[in-house]
Amino acid sequence: MAEQKPLTILCISSYFKGERFIQQAKTEGCRVLLLTEEKLATEKWPRESIDEVFLMPDLSVTQHVINAVSYLYRSQWIDLIIPLDEYDVENVATLREHLRQPGMGQTATRYFRDKLAMRMRAAEGGILVPSFTGVFNYDRLREFMNRVPAPYVLKPRTQAGAMGIKKINHPDEIWSVLEKLSDEQSGFLLEQFVPGDVFHVDSIVAKGKVIFASAQKYGVPPLSVSHDGGIFTSRNLPPKSEDAKALKQFNEEVIRTLGMEHGVTHAEYIKSHADGKFYFLEVAARVGGANLSDMIEQATGINLWEEWAKLEIATLRGETYKVPKARTDYAGMLQCLSKQEHPDLSNYTEPEVVWKLDKKYHAGLIVKSDNRERIEELLSAYANRFAEDFLTWAPPKDKPTH
Repeated sequence: MAEQKPLTILCISSYFKGERFIQQAKTEGCRVLLLTEEKLATEKWPRESIDEVFLMPDLSVTQHVINAVSYLYRSQWIDLIIPLDEYDVENVATLREHLRQPGMGQTATRYFRDKLAMRMRAAEGGILVPSFTGVFNYDRLREFMNRVPAPYVLKPRTQAGAMGIKKINHPDEIWSVLEKLSDEQSGFLLEQFVPGDVFHVDSIVAKGKVIFASAQKYGVPPLSVSHDGGIFTSRNLPPKSEDAKALKQFNEEVIRTLGMEHGVTHAEYIKSHADGKFYFLEVAARVGGANLSDMIEQATGINLWEEWAKLEIATLRGETYKVPKARTDYAGMLQCLSKQEHPDLSNYTEPEVVWKLDKKYHAGLIVKSDNRERIEELLSAYANRFAEDFLTWAPPKDKPTH
């Protein structure tokens, strides 16, 4: 019997991330190719797990990526293409369509990338979302602002995190902002600003069902941290708490409504201060950024990058994927921009500190305990110390830098 050739996976990333996915894919016996940008060539990619690295000046022009991957395809068969970063999701969806590859295509991807598309689909499915409108027709925009009280947030439909979001405090403010956006304004949506606590649920989805989910709560909402500065924090919720149970059920409804078949998701929800209800904010078909997956791993023992690789490969091979049994510890994380290039975290010596961030001009750590109150105590104390030792602020970018 002829020996079966190993599967070849092409990972595409315009940022340095996804090392654990690459390593796990190699552990699973795959050939792993990496396409990234020239400026990232010297990053600490797990070279021992990568068979070949291909470089481009940038990955922002879809047609250039299609041309490059199609040329590569002439000499070697590619079984699966994976985007490691949010900004590669659309390019990979287009590549899959062009090369007739498995995975989410352009239409399915829209519901996990385009903030307007996902809101419309969710609202049509009966899921609570803040009031919103597309920025297409000015009469509709005026009608929306007459009906829905300010403040609002003007959100780019396809950026990540809080990038490009602008808060609009009065209806009259919108017109000058739209004038500056010129032809780009249809790439935005206008949404009612809902004060509340922001949560995130990070999931593994197989055969259309959520088979693992971890619910977390941010400290200061990410939008506030991005625009006003401060310490970014998150912690996992007690699995049996009312908020955790409600969020996981809500998350299942969102994933089912938006049509995810298999993969990983990072979804954000807000619990309104006004009515105490959860509202859907956004969801992405990727592992959460800002090292949130490292915090989730400390709490549950589940590494989302590794499990994503196992799931994708099992699906491709026609095998059944089974998620490992999760632990129920508690973990929390802090991160901030640092005024030092290499911040010194050596004085953060409590035994609960299990991970420290190694990134220029960033300070961050993760704490872990079987005692939830201890996590909150450490997050509060460390946030004050971070503010004194490291914290600086830079205005948020409107667009990613390539």
